[in-house]
Parts: sequence; structure tokens; C-alpha cells
Amino acid sequence: MEFTGLVTLAARFFEAAGVGVMVGGAVLAVVMVGVRYRRMSSRQAYRAFRDRLGASILLGLELLVAADIIRTVAEAPTLQHVLVLGLIVLIRTFLSFTLELELEGRWPWQGPRRSRRERLAEEEEGEADQPHH
Repeated sequence: MEFTGLVTLAARFFEAAGVGVMVGGAVLAVVMVGVRYRRMSSRQAYRAFRDRLGASILLGLELLVAADIIRTVAEAPTLQHVLVLGLIVLIRTFLSFTLELELEGRWPWQGPRRSRRERLAEEEEGEADQPHH
């Protein structure tokens, strides 16, 4: 098998993995919420399902972006192919960012959420480290 064939096969593998992660994640989210539903309020069950499904979609999108990059490298990278890839990556990245914001309540580049109590404790530690005049 030639190099281009291997690269095309790798792209197909990443595409299949991306779709598989999304479908499998959706099924797993339904099963997990179904099993735990009796111990949860409907609001908690909805949130748990949404979080699991969203995480599956995010991972699937990352794999699909990888497939697009691999496929573009395998083919003759013409300006048209590169522009199409750029547009696809841009759209999928936008979807990933908005899903992250929706699920976590913060942008991906922001640090983990801290409670007000944690922020105040850090500020107090910082003040204690400074010399007093």
C-alpha cells in the first residue's frame, strides 16, 4: 500500500472514530442517566445527560478535525483544499468553543472555575506574603 493510501486510511479511521465517539457517547449518556435517574431530580438528570453528550460531541469534533487535516495532507494540497480545510476547522473550532462555554460556563482558555471563597482565600494569602510598612 502506498503512502497516500495509508494516509487516506488514517483519515477514514479518524472520521469513524469521531462519529463513533459521538454516537457511543450519546448512547452511554442515555444509559448512565437511565440507570441513575431514580436517584436524581429531573434537573440533575438533564444536566448529567447534557454534560456527557456535550463531552462526547467535543471529543468527536476534535477527531473529525484531525481527519480533515490528514485528508488535506494526503491529497494534493491545492489552495482550494486548504481554504476548505480552514473553513471546516474554523466552523468546528467555533462549535467546540461554544459547546465548552455552554457546558463549563467559561471559555476553554480560562482557568478552572473557583468559588468566591477560594478567590478570597488566595487574595488573603497574597496580602499576608507582602511586607507591611
